[in-house]
Amino acid sequence: QVQLVESGGGLAQAGGSLRVSCAASGDTFSMTVTGWFRRQAPGKESEFVAAIRWNSGRTYYGDSVKGRFTISRDNAKNTVYLQMNSLVAEDTAVYYCAATSRSYTRAPTSYDYWGQGTQVIVSS
Repeated sequence: QVQLVESGGGLAQAGGSLRVSCAASGDTFSMTVTGWFRRQAPGKESEFVAAIRWNSGRTYYGDSVKGRFTISRDNAKNTVYLQMNSLVAEDTAVYYCAATSRSYTRAPTSYDYWGQGTQVIVSS
């Protein structure tokens, strides 16, 4: 089992920045990829935001955040970060961290472990 805990969400102005973190514990050796998803409203589908491979550090981004968001990891701390710059109102969502032991994928159903989510609100 892997436990994921997000932190760092909050309120930002449009054009500003926020960083959210995802700390993993438990059987972290089984993780191959950790990703960030977001849900903009209850009942809406989760949108892929970014993902990173633990061993190589290779990163992947959704089209709506490419060039504005940066995902990184600290292997020693088992923590993944999502630096969000040039925020826009459409980035307002609950951001979820997720981990999988499978190969990289954008499909949320392929991620086995999920955090509780952290709210990000961008005011225009």
